[in-house]
Amino acid sequence: MKASLLLKSSLLTSLFVISSCATTKYTDDVSKNDYSNLAAGRTYVIMMKDGSKNQKMLFRNVDGDNLIGTVGKKDSTEVIIPKADVAAVRDTRKARTTAGAVVIGAAGVAALVISASRAD
Repeated sequence: MKASLLLKSSLLTSLFVISSCATTKYTDDVSKNDYSNLAAGRTYVIMMKDGSKNQKMLFRNVDGDNLIGTVGKKDSTEVIIPKADVAAVRDTRKARTTAGAVVIGAAGVAALVISASRAD
């Protein structure tokens, strides 16, 4: 009975975590990327093709072949990144939601396992 409950709870948690992992990614083929999913006023982490440090920016708009934004809400330094240099774009809100979902799922599994072990 214990193994069955542990197996079920692990499967449920893994399905929950996998379904929660959603990020906005773009392919290396620039012609296929219209960047219409990016919302002005949101913070994104941009991974560069050349392997340089990821850039975090508060997105404003797309101007031709460039992504335009600022360093942050308080720092208004303008950031211009050419689309050709972008490997992937991730939404930081979704990453926080995923991390929260993992913590909640782990707490639920721990509660199930503890209650099952006390029932015996």
